[in-house]
Amino acid sequence: MSDHHLHEETGGTTSPYAARIRAIEALLLEKGVLTEPEVQDNISYMEARSPANGARLVARAWVDPDFKELLLSDGKAAASELGMDPEHPAEFIVVENTPELHNLIVCTLCSCYPRAILGRPPDWYKSFAYRSRAVREPRAVMREFGFEPPEGVEVIVHDSTADARYMVLPMRPPGTENLSEDELAELVTRDSLVGVNVPRL
Repeated sequence: MSDHHLHEETGGTTSPYAARIRAIEALLLEKGVLTEPEVQDNISYMEARSPANGARLVARAWVDPDFKELLLSDGKAAASELGMDPEHPAEFIVVENTPELHNLIVCTLCSCYPRAILGRPPDWYKSFAYRSRAVREPRAVMREFGFEPPEGVEVIVHDSTADARYMVLPMRPPGTENLSEDELAELVTRDSLVGVNVPRL
């Protein structure tokens, strides 16, 4: 329901999808299935899910070894500890980049993505080109995003499914020892959480 305000087009017209969603919403309100406050609460909840949540998880893991251990062993518990609601039944698996290993996330069948934590996937993640090429030529794909792991670094591609959603714990950039947790979170991009790139320097 959170998208029904986003489909307005120029000239004041509304897309057919938005019109359909609004009609369904009106019917649910009329029948008493939902109340207006419930609709607004759902919209606020959906809009609160964004890559900023992933950035908070990463930044905390960078400064807190115990939290990092929890994040890698039980992603949902770690997310809950920071006040996030990972309600999706699929597993939320966090994989760690190291100097020897770089992780890349894809969903080869559709667009499985940890939406409960990171919100909607970017359009390129859902594209057929990314879904097919990420498995066959991951280094070439990453190169197009402006990054390629050095020679000798192993690249592992993780295929998200209906049962398992993945997020990357990127390496902390060098020279960031004096940054606060909030400042570290600012370095973490959505692309680095998927593995097509690394955090900002």
